[in-house]
Amino acid sequence: MTHDHAAPKPVREERQPPREGIEEVAPGILRLQLPISLPGLGHVNCYAMEDARGITLVDPGLPGPKTWRGLQRIMKAGGLAIDRVHSVVVTHSHPDHFGQAGQFRKRFGAEVITHRTFRTFLDPEAEDQESADELEVIDGPVKAQVESMQGVDMRRGPFAKHTPWGGDPYSLPRARRMRYWAMRKAAGRFAATPTPTRRVDDAQVLQLGGREWVAVHTPGHTIDHLCLYDPVAGVMISGDHVLPTITPHISGLGTTIDPLKDFFDSLDLMKTFDGVRMVLPAHGLEFDDLSGRAEAIKRHHHERLDTLRTASGEIGSGTVHEFMQVLFQKRSWGSMAESETYAHLEHLRLIGEAVVDESGDQLRYSFN
Repeated sequence: MTHDHAAPKPVREERQPPREGIEEVAPGILRLQLPISLPGLGHVNCYAMEDARGITLVDPGLPGPKTWRGLQRIMKAGGLAIDRVHSVVVTHSHPDHFGQAGQFRKRFGAEVITHRTFRTFLDPEAEDQESADELEVIDGPVKAQVESMQGVDMRRGPFAKHTPWGGDPYSLPRARRMRYWAMRKAAGRFAATPTPTRRVDDAQVLQLGGREWVAVHTPGHTIDHLCLYDPVAGVMISGDHVLPTITPHISGLGTTIDPLKDFFDSLDLMKTFDGVRMVLPAHGLEFDDLSGRAEAIKRHHHERLDTLRTASGEIGSGTVHEFMQVLFQKRSWGSMAESETYAHLEHLRLIGEAVVDESGDQLRYSFN
């Protein structure tokens, strides 16, 4: 069957290039869209709020001078003095969210607020080493993003000898491997680190932008994912946890036992916030049905679990790579697709529906 004459799919909101200027998306909350170039994404939303002390930013974009210049330009054009930024909230430990936090700390003494479990992808104990692949988007000369990389096990991340499910990892181009190594070796000499100055817990109340926000810990996409809820205005800043048309990557390489279950639990948590009238995501545009969107994302992953159950009848005892080829379209095959497949297979194993054979070079999953 051919699809040559099918109408092209509309470009998803999250993949659109950044909108120009500053928009007020809720009373007292401004949105600046910053350009990024990551798989499936065309921009990241940076939110700004003013109070008597100055400005709070949420998720100030990628590292590098290009983003910094873009932030300066957009804020100046919108009448926001960049040197009045006193707080930066980072929703989670991916570079398109924490990138400029260290610069604001270094230049203006801004507070950097994260969840307690926050770790950047270059930290030795990083939760999600896959994000190292995203280093290719960092512009300019080699940039370091951590203070010290002494004692780092270079066999981890892209240099790992084997994936947890066995077999050879996807090899990175030599130039990117060298860039990754150089960034770690460079430590904090070339760029301010995004080390948090304030780590918060779930349900903690934060005074930002002249209002009270409740910290909402939503592990799944990362272990440290943080949303912000304003119960008075009915606004939820949702980061990557709940996006308007796509679902975030769920990595099987995290430090938790069942990241997919964590994600399901965090999606269910969204349904308890009855007062939300506006959701402000990290990518895409604002929307209003938080509970409905959370349920739709959960349904999508349950459909993936059903796909694996069905495929097991044909594959029998299969490797992660074999199940990945069923779960993802060929254009998406790769390390991230394998990792997400692994997360789904492990979830099915942990709930008693699948068993794993560890006797060979690669894990093989079969279903009860």
